[in-house]
Amino acid sequence: MVPALHVVDNSEYMRNGDFLPTRLQAQQDAVNTVCHSKTRSNPENNVGLITLDNDCEVLTTLTPDTGCILSKLHTVQPKGKITFCMGIHVAHLALKHRQGNNHKIRIIAFVGNPVEDNEKDLVKLAKCLKKEKVNVDIINFGEEEVNTEKLTAFVNTLNGKDGTGSHLYISIVLTFLFFPNYINIVATIHYFKQKVN
Repeated sequence: MVPALHVVDNSEYMRNGDFLPTRLQAQQDAVNTVCHSKTRSNPENNVGLITLDNDCEVLTTLTPDTGCILSKLHTVQPKGKITFCMGIHVAHLALKHRQGNNHKIRIIAFVGNPVEDNEKDLVKLAKCLKKEKVNVDIINFGEEEVNTEKLTAFVNTLNGKDGTGSHLYISIVLTFLFFPNYINIVATIHYFKQKVN
């Protein structure tokens, strides 16, 4: 059993149409795919949903009910900027209240907005999460030039010497224009390939 909290970007950048029809809707499709693949791989897997905006709202706590996740996901509207470190920290706190504390835990973060947190704060957060044995997968889409270096440092710190457990997936906007479900495909391949039960 792997509890997984999905942290979704609901910044103003999610209105952009470089991912069809918008970044927000492309993200919804990807979250839908990942949630279903996680719960199908093990019926005891629980998923939750948190937004990354300034409020970092917990939309659903951990649940096996993907219908609940998806209904909450469709209420998410773009507003403001994201607070990446705060969102990941809130997700970590929410995961502490799970049943069965022996299980591995995972945060899946979708980022389609420039991450404004500095690299030092990201590395500090990653070290804290590493001590708690939290894995973080980040799907960075639409803002590769701005985010890749910072998010790579975050993931590398989380992985440490082992180099495994957490992942950074980067999608290319031009590729996406030709393959509208690219972000969905990236998310799907990751979870079928990993088969983290």
